[in-house]
Amino acid sequence: MDRAQSININPAATKVGLLDWLSLSCRHIALLAAMIATAGSLFFSEVLRWIPCELCWYQRILMYPLVVILFVGIWRDDRKVYLYALPLALAGIAVSLYHYLMVMLIIPPAPCAGAVPCAFDYINIPGALSFVKIPFLALVAFIIISVMMANLALAETPPAAGRAARIAATVIVLATGALFVGLGMAI
Repeated sequence: MDRAQSININPAATKVGLLDWLSLSCRHIALLAAMIATAGSLFFSEVLRWIPCELCWYQRILMYPLVVILFVGIWRDDRKVYLYALPLALAGIAVSLYHYLMVMLIIPPAPCAGAVPCAFDYINIPGALSFVKIPFLALVAFIIISVMMANLALAETPPAAGRAARIAATVIVLATGALFVGLGMAI
């Protein structure tokens, strides 16, 4: 049998389903969520001049390192980056959820030591989107990162690796940063 006959080319076997794509891209999706959350928080405080409350600072302390951890994890092809990222993301979920419940006045506001009360609401969107608050945005980002890191931990399909993965990670960081810098300069 010659070599051309021994290769099994089955188009159905080469299709990549949604779960396979998520497994391949989970580190990049988590990096994108962390970059948007980090750049967004800096946009709120440095461009819009919204003073972060004490709980906002705790969320930032948990979010900002995730950008570096995920970026370096992709560059080094660390398939166990979830060991470092998941604890920060899960702690971020807890802080963000607590803060969100406080802003929504579901639980009584706790005294904060900062210049801005932790229950202060900078975003007042009327109507169907009235639930969108800054801690909600952080909560969504932490949940996305946690789900992607759990997927990485449990997936049988290895994540994307190599030069293309490193280039994609670099593009995510540079494009997100440029987008928010551009927004800041436009305002």
